[in-house]
Amino acid sequence: MTEDYLWDRSGPPDPEIENLERTLAAVSYRALGRPREVVPRPARSRVWWAVAAAAVLGAVALSRLTPPAPATAWRVDSFAGQAQLGGQVAAVSMSLHAGQLVSTDDRSEVTLRADEFGTISIGPDSRLHAASNRRVTLERGVLHAFIWSPPREFVVDTPSARAVDLGCQYTLQVDPSGDGLLKVSLGWVAFQFGEHESFIPAGAECVTRKRGGPGIPYYEDAPESLRQSLALLERGDDAALPGVLAAARPADALTLWHLLTRAAERDRGAVFDRFAQLVTLPPEVTRAAVLRRDSHSLDLCWDALKLENTEWWRGWERRWDSR
Repeated sequence: MTEDYLWDRSGPPDPEIENLERTLAAVSYRALGRPREVVPRPARSRVWWAVAAAAVLGAVALSRLTPPAPATAWRVDSFAGQAQLGGQVAAVSMSLHAGQLVSTDDRSEVTLRADEFGTISIGPDSRLHAASNRRVTLERGVLHAFIWSPPREFVVDTPSARAVDLGCQYTLQVDPSGDGLLKVSLGWVAFQFGEHESFIPAGAECVTRKRGGPGIPYYEDAPESLRQSLALLERGDDAALPGVLAAARPADALTLWHLLTRAAERDRGAVFDRFAQLVTLPPEVTRAAVLRRDSHSLDLCWDALKLENTEWWRGWERRWDSR
């Protein structure tokens, strides 16, 4: 059966419909002595035009009811090439609104400035979304941040980790696969994803992977043998650990401390022994406590690095966990 039969009985009938008509014939309009009227069938084109018009009117009404996204504190400070904000070519002083996309091609870049936060420069072939004044997402490309707001006030999300500013200057790269590299030139950055945390001081860098989160940080001037062995270790080659330990300098105790929190149980003793050779540990730190990952003992090991104490860098966790 087609819809023609329902309109004017001109199409092929359906047996079930015919049976229903016979059952209801006694009480039909014609059986009561009144001539049957054929309901005129509207033209299909009219129906489709009506549907289209209703859709357009609905979209217009919805757009009027939906308030525009609020402007963030970030504005275009400078640009080169055909950088775009929200699909429009960037212009100096243009505001970045929440949810808008900042995009650059291979010949363009743009610098955004927020007086109370700092500046972020987006390099070529990059995509960045603004969530708010305090949070942006770098989907891919290169971002250079110089942040002068108080620590913990600004974060950059990536497909593989969150970078929390602790008063710093850094460069963050994200490749098309979602993996990235963070290099810190001033201050500190905390890298976090799930249960993995990395704390990167000035002069250090850290790889992050989409499936594994932030890796083990290391100083840029670390021995090449340490860097190569660490890369193999993070790819799952446990046989590379002795190369990391042998090449470590006193400054590279930063790398070993992160290994203490992540190394397999069978390797943790070797890491601790080398760590204890490179730093001066307080007497209350015991090998057994560190091997079972006692949090207080690990904090004391961190303090032995003579960088920032644990109260300082754990503060950022509490701050962001409460938001």
